[in-house]
Amino acid sequence: MTYKTTFGSFRLLLGIALLGSVVWQITDRIANNLFRPLEYFTYLSIDSAIYAGVVLLISGALLLNHKRETVRLNVIRLGATVAMIVIGAGYHLFLGDESGSPLDLGYDWPVLPNLIIHTYGPILVTLDYLFSVKGPKPSLSKAPWLLVFPLIWITYSIIRGSIDDVWPYWFLNPEEVGVGGVAIYIIGFTIFGLGLGFTLLVLRRLMQKITGH
Repeated sequence: MTYKTTFGSFRLLLGIALLGSVVWQITDRIANNLFRPLEYFTYLSIDSAIYAGVVLLISGALLLNHKRETVRLNVIRLGATVAMIVIGAGYHLFLGDESGSPLDLGYDWPVLPNLIIHTYGPILVTLDYLFSVKGPKPSLSKAPWLLVFPLIWITYSIIRGSIDDVWPYWFLNPEEVGVGGVAIYIIGFTIFGLGLGFTLLVLRRLMQKITGH
């Protein structure tokens, strides 16, 4: 198989898996009368899975149609990769299998889609970005653009939480960690995200140099 066919097919399958996992969760929650759209779509893990899934489908389709990836799309793909790594790390370090809302007490999330979104997805999206060496070489100055998506999400979550007291994660709730605590977590995730972006760009460019691309 050619490079474009291999990576194009891989991205389509991974994109379908991520978006399919979201649909699976929604269907299961509807079946259990627990689907609360405004709350569900506030979770960064869900938004990131949708973001990455759509980007993978678009970039995969372009490759299968033998079209070259643009620098802009590559940077967007970098942003999706960083978002997926952040939710994977955040889930396994801070959240685990705990319920996101007291209203879900006793409810068990479907195991496979949860694993795809929080474990397999972040790993596979990262490998795809690092090893898809035949493409543009964004400069390191492009890394800050990957913060646009998470900062919009953080701003929305804080405004919404201030209005209806619904918080997607405990570390954004000032009643639990204090205003200073929220600020520290946001700064920490921002630094972590930026560091990831620079690291991924450097590693990918190193891979391109090693492979002669």
